[in-house]
Amino acid sequence: MSLLQTPSLLMYNKMLKSLADGKSFTKVLALFGELRGQGLYPDNFTLPVVLKSIGRLRKVIEGEKVHGYAVKAGLEFDSYVSNSLMGMYASLGKIEITHKVFDEMPQRDVVSWNGLISSYVGNGRFEDAIGVFKRMSQESNLKFDEGTIVSTLSACSALKNLEIGERIYRFVVTEFEMSVRIGNALVDMFCKCGCLDKARAVFDSMRDKNVKCWTSMVFGYVSTGRIDEARVLFERSPVKDVVLWTAMMNGYVQFNRFDEALELFRCMQTAGIRPDNFVLVSLLTGCAQTGALEQGKWIHGYINENRVTVDKVVGTALVDMYAKCGCIETALEVFYEIKERDTASWTSLIYGLAMNGMSGRALDLYYEMENVGVRLDAITFVAVLTACNHGGFVAEGRKIFHSMTERHNVQPKSEHCSCLIDLLCRAGLLDEAEELIDKMRGESDETLVPVYCSLLSAARNYGNVKIAERVAEKLEKVEVSDSSAHTLLASVYASANRWEDVTNVRRKMKDLGIRKFPGCSSIEIDGVGHEFIVGDDLLSHPKMDEINSMLHQTTNLMLDLEHKEIDS
Repeated sequence: MSLLQTPSLLMYNKMLKSLADGKSFTKVLALFGELRGQGLYPDNFTLPVVLKSIGRLRKVIEGEKVHGYAVKAGLEFDSYVSNSLMGMYASLGKIEITHKVFDEMPQRDVVSWNGLISSYVGNGRFEDAIGVFKRMSQESNLKFDEGTIVSTLSACSALKNLEIGERIYRFVVTEFEMSVRIGNALVDMFCKCGCLDKARAVFDSMRDKNVKCWTSMVFGYVSTGRIDEARVLFERSPVKDVVLWTAMMNGYVQFNRFDEALELFRCMQTAGIRPDNFVLVSLLTGCAQTGALEQGKWIHGYINENRVTVDKVVGTALVDMYAKCGCIETALEVFYEIKERDTASWTSLIYGLAMNGMSGRALDLYYEMENVGVRLDAITFVAVLTACNHGGFVAEGRKIFHSMTERHNVQPKSEHCSCLIDLLCRAGLLDEAEELIDKMRGESDETLVPVYCSLLSAARNYGNVKIAERVAEKLEKVEVSDSSAHTLLASVYASANRWEDVTNVRRKMKDLGIRKFPGCSSIEIDGVGHEFIVGDDLLSHPKMDEINSMLHQTTNLMLDLEHKEIDS
């Protein structure tokens, strides 16, 4: 077929390109159908535009038809068409066919190699992307371009592959020019690999930086806990978009510096940057973690006043915040106001009800969730088994645990087994609990120690010395760094008057450098958090004398009431 275009085909090709540039992909396919109806034969200028549109629309059958035409017309080996076929199949998620098209190409240019690398990156197959990069280095004389470098560095960032990342960095320094895109990719890669000094060196060497580069560097400092350095860099950034503000706020939330996160949020408003839902979810998460109810209410008020759409993500964050702050009725109100409730929304409320002592309502909500057909996931079952545990619903707990595999195709994990074991232990069903633990033998010591401790505690409470001794023997074979396991073990031995064993346990704790850490609790009053540490009465709180006095008065009052009830 002649490569010369007929005037009619030339006109169609121009119209197709114009429609594709305007993202009118459905119209591209309609016009392509008209072109074929006119008896015209698409060429190597027509097909790439059509293939791109098919990929964007995810029309698999149409893509296969156009591929078939390309083969019949002898165009599949045209590099422009082949590269477009690869791009289309990558967009359709058909990565194996993408690779097959690549392998069948008689000649590959840099675009072909870049297309395959970026296809693997786009589909989350980062090891394969690195493999193609290595193959390109070995089989091809082609020189890497910006696309090769940026795509491969993305894979290195995801895999934390410092070796390949540094190899590319050396190539850029010696044989390439540092563009903004490449600089951004290098900064991101070094940050993700934990090499902040190298990331900062690249960052400082860049003549031009966009806000993405500043964000990557700030995120690097945040992710390693260097919050103050992140804030200094944040303030230096000439341009701050919502992503950069979010990165800095997330850092404060992540490291429990919630007041500073809230102060930054107010600065963001002053700067005229409208927060997106990610910012609001981050702040609400911080409120939930710290029990900062007043700040959470303020953020909820901001959402209402500014008519922010409460989608399922924001709604779930609000439910979680109110539930964890003890306002379960408000959490219920917010939940039923969410128009589209997903698995996370239902799960958050089930868990919130369980943690607020409303296990019966949590179970009712679970069955409601099941009836309306919402997908149940592993986290949902942790929440509902927690509810059974707190409510002492042994029969329901067993039934729900077994339904995971029998009805919902969810494989129980250590968290689910731990919930059921704890429930059985509380109910005194120690033999059944021990049988379930024996089925978990393949789990790590880190997973097994807490369930052993549950069983050991129950054995002590129910006076079952035989089980206590069996668990003690198993714990002695494990390198346990948790002080509670050793403390329980010593307590069991003490109950059995085995004082030499008590001494041995305490000696082992000392040899392993294990010490019992004091308990800690906190409460928020009028927006201010107060923390209390066991055994540190004088230093825990400046008003400890008044607190102790009030506690003494309250105790006496309760004792008086108890005596009056007994007398009456």
